[in-house]
Order: sequence, then C-alpha cells, then structure tokens
Amino acid sequence: MSTPNISKNEIINAFQFRHATKEFDETKKVSNEDIDFILKTANLSPSSFGFEPWHFIVVQDKELRELLKPVAWGAPLKLDTASHFILGLSMKASMTKWDSKYIMHMMKDVKQFPEDVIEMYSKFYKEFQERDFNLDSDKKLFDWASKQTYIALGNMMTSAALIGIDSCPIEGFHQEKAEALLREKFGVDTDKYGLSYMAAFGYRKTEPQFEKSRRNFEDIVTWK
Repeated sequence: MSTPNISKNEIINAFQFRHATKEFDETKKVSNEDIDFILKTANLSPSSFGFEPWHFIVVQDKELRELLKPVAWGAPLKLDTASHFILGLSMKASMTKWDSKYIMHMMKDVKQFPEDVIEMYSKFYKEFQERDFNLDSDKKLFDWASKQTYIALGNMMTSAALIGIDSCPIEGFHQEKAEALLREKFGVDTDKYGLSYMAAFGYRKTEPQFEKSRRNFEDIVTWK
C-alpha cells in the first residue's frame, strides 16, 4: 500500500470548495464510478471498536423521493435536484449491545478473531458500554452509533469535494415519521436501524452567495 501523496493545498482547497449545496443542477449526474468511490470512503471509515454500526440507502427512485418530502422539511429541493440522495442509518441497541448477534458476527466472521480474542474483546466492549460511557439505555446506544455514522458522512462529503462533487448534509426531518415511512415503504427493520441523517450529492446549480466564514483558528485550538 503506497503512502498518499496529495498536497496540503489540494486538501484545503477541497474543504474551501465544499459547502452545503441548497440546489443542484438536475441536468448533471454523478457517474456510477464516482458515487461508488464516495460510498467506498464510507465503507472504509473508522468506527468505535471497528464495529461499523451503519447502513446507507441510496434513494434514486423518484416515487420514493416524493414520499420523503412530507417528513423531511429540509430536503424537498435536494430531493428534486440531487443526482444521488443517501439515507444514513445507524444501528439500534438490538444490534450494538455488547452481547448481540451482530457484534458476535463482526468479531467471529468479519474480523475473524480467535476465541480467546473474542472473549477479551467482548469484556473490553462490555466495560466500555456499562462503565466507561454509561450506555445504559437504547437511546444512548443509538446516539453512540450515530456518532460513528457521522464520521462516514464527513468522509463522504470530503471525498466528494476532492473530486469536485457537491453535497449537502440534512437533519431537517421528523425522525419518528421518517422512520415509520422507512419501515412501511423502504423495507427497513426499524427495530434494528434508525435514521441519523440524509445527504444529497450532485453538482451545484449556482455558486455560493457568501464566502465560507469560520471562527479564528486561534479561538478553537488550545495548546498545553
């Protein structure tokens, strides 16, 4: 595996280029190769204990996009114009609790840990949930999984910007109504997965009206 050789200027330029695109050019489509690349960066994203508590639904069906509009007040224009529209799902407690079938599957089948390592890893993960992070409720476990899923979102948006593709993260939706829709029309088992965010990808219709504004670098970093 070769060492990356991307210049710092190119990376900073991608961060400057990226903005929350409100409306996309619906005549321009992201290629299959490029959307696969973006999704692959989600697949390769880090997660706590490496348990990947996420799933991504790419919604290209126009009828399904229309169904999302009433439950997602922040999404209608993106649903109409984005080349690709992604739902970021996070696993619920039934999937992420330390002794769940999914966690055992990850350790045994995906990571292929030997039995003694599985026993040790399970002990650490149990202590992490019950003692270190006090993940003692279904809501806390889902929120923890969502934090991991947001790492993948950040990586998807950054990787898209690096190849000149625009994006917009979306939290403007009614979570309970949206999950009911996912259960009824998208075939999502909402006992296992909840909706953390939506994200649109495509090409901007117009340039941003304002330059990117951020707090001073010195105000957000403290050295000790």
